[in-house]
Amino acid sequence: MPALRFPNRKFHLEPTWHSYRRVPGAAVPRPLRSWLLDRGSLTERLIKASQGQFRVEVLHQHMALPHLSECHALGIPSRQRALVREVVLYGKNEPWVYARSIIPVKTLTGRLRSLTKLDNRPLGALLFNDVSMQRSQIEITCTNTDTLALPALPGNFWGKVWGRRSVFYLDQKPLLVSEMFLPGFKPYNRSLMPHFNR
Repeated sequence: MPALRFPNRKFHLEPTWHSYRRVPGAAVPRPLRSWLLDRGSLTERLIKASQGQFRVEVLHQHMALPHLSECHALGIPSRQRALVREVVLYGKNEPWVYARSIIPVKTLTGRLRSLTKLDNRPLGALLFNDVSMQRSQIEITCTNTDTLALPALPGNFWGKVWGRRSVFYLDQKPLLVSEMFLPGFKPYNRSLMPHFNR
């Protein structure tokens, strides 16, 4: 399968993130609520939902400037470069989740230097197997695919997308993980398309 391409790399239109406590529950599609608010491992849930047919495709992993809201969430200066990792998580060979991780340079020290060598391994598996891991409050967002620089995905999925993000701490060092549930996401084989198109 050819690598996915980003038609627009400007990243000037950031999602607006809110504490999940400030978003009315009725606004979130019912099938997605437990996925957005679950504090457990998304990787484990996706493996289960896909009956083991799960894989990670790395789109980009490089040093870059994070978005302003990402710097704010991490408490780092706005012009400080960080390791930016962008992947698509596939279930049953369909793109289910777009994930973007921001790892500050100061986090990539000591044993955590290994985060630069994840390759196609899911970051979530490492996070939830680390005894030092702590997680901040979950923030959620709802936006449209045409306002984000999301990859050009098979099937031309366009429309509303819901996402979540939180800061993780390993050895008290922060990293930010954002996950956008794509319109083709089918938790336990139930399509979310009707909910995304409302």
